[in-house]
Amino acid sequence: MARRERVMRMSVEQPLWRALTAYRLLTMLYAIGLFVTAQDRFDRPWVAIGYFVVLVVWTLATLPRVANAASCTKRFLTADLIVALAGILLTPVAVEHSRIVAGGPTLPSIWTAGAVLAYAVKGGWRWAAFASLLVGVANVVQRGAFSRDTLHNVLLVCIASIAIGYVVEVARASERTLARALEIEAATRERERLARDIHDGVLQVLAMVQRRGTALGGEAAELGRMAGEQEVALRTLVAGGLVPASRASEDASQGALVRAVEEPDDLPGTSTPCDLRSLLAPHAGARVSFAEPGAPVPLPPAAAKELAAAVSAALDNVRRHAGADARSWILVEDEPDAVIVTVRDDGPGIPEGRLAQAEGEGRLGVAQSIRGRLRDIGGTAELISVPGQGTEVELRVPKVSRGKAGSGR
Repeated sequence: MARRERVMRMSVEQPLWRALTAYRLLTMLYAIGLFVTAQDRFDRPWVAIGYFVVLVVWTLATLPRVANAASCTKRFLTADLIVALAGILLTPVAVEHSRIVAGGPTLPSIWTAGAVLAYAVKGGWRWAAFASLLVGVANVVQRGAFSRDTLHNVLLVCIASIAIGYVVEVARASERTLARALEIEAATRERERLARDIHDGVLQVLAMVQRRGTALGGEAAELGRMAGEQEVALRTLVAGGLVPASRASEDASQGALVRAVEEPDDLPGTSTPCDLRSLLAPHAGARVSFAEPGAPVPLPPAAAKELAAAVSAALDNVRRHAGADARSWILVEDEPDAVIVTVRDDGPGIPEGRLAQAEGEGRLGVAQSIRGRLRDIGGTAELISVPGQGTEVELRVPKVSRGKAGSGR
């Protein structure tokens, strides 16, 4: 099973909606409790009872509306705020004026803040400021005068809702940025995988055609020249190809994450570990010595395939750069926590700085076909080269691979 990156629907603001749902229920019960404990102070208790019946029905019926951003529409927010404002303005009708002047709570009490917070989570700090302003005006009207207590309560609701609205906006922007970055990373990894395949096949064929055509001369030389031009063009495309633009998220809150999902990558029945020795043994020959453990070296199929491909790329580099007469040695070591494959040759070695120069020219043999493969299966590749003393490539793959190709699940 290979691990591919896909955009999954997820929102960092979803916990806020769940908290808002619980807040509305708890504050509804709190407002009713205040009325029950002080109903003897109400001049017209039937007004309060009628309002609380509406409040309970409205709160319970609209719970799905505050479950997520998509369900919380502008029409619902408007109606919800009207219910809160109506309760504030009905307070002087139900309660004696002296209790209001003494700082008694309104009929909806702190349930009103839930309506304002819904504006904040849905539309950000600007919507929160608008709803807070209306609640403040309603509080001043029901009290009949502007007081310090009223100012304190209004400012508290206003500051809290604006702060939450601002945090929601920042979270959404961060989520969109993260989604774009992860999608670009996923696209880059896919491009690297294609680059390895191209390097292992097409580019090597074009290079061989160029060398053979030049050696044969005549029309073959022209064919070799054209193959060389196409090789350079293809290397340039592989090294600096376009990264697909980030797709728009389908999430209602414009947020997304890239989550690794499992996709079948091998043929049915090949999910069981395979013996790495069987993949590397065909490389043995007159110029290549192969040393292996006496027991099988099991690895997940995808990890074993990538590791064998990296060994093939290392041997290809030996043939191309060290010459046909260079000797190579492959050593397989089955350690308790990792499998180590070492590829060594007796060629002239690699001059210092040559690998960085080759990568800058679009020659990705070591960067992608070797290091890139090992990185994708959670392993590492180390290259040691001394001019005049050959080159050694050590490929290490952990037994429990964390890379996408090495999951083997």
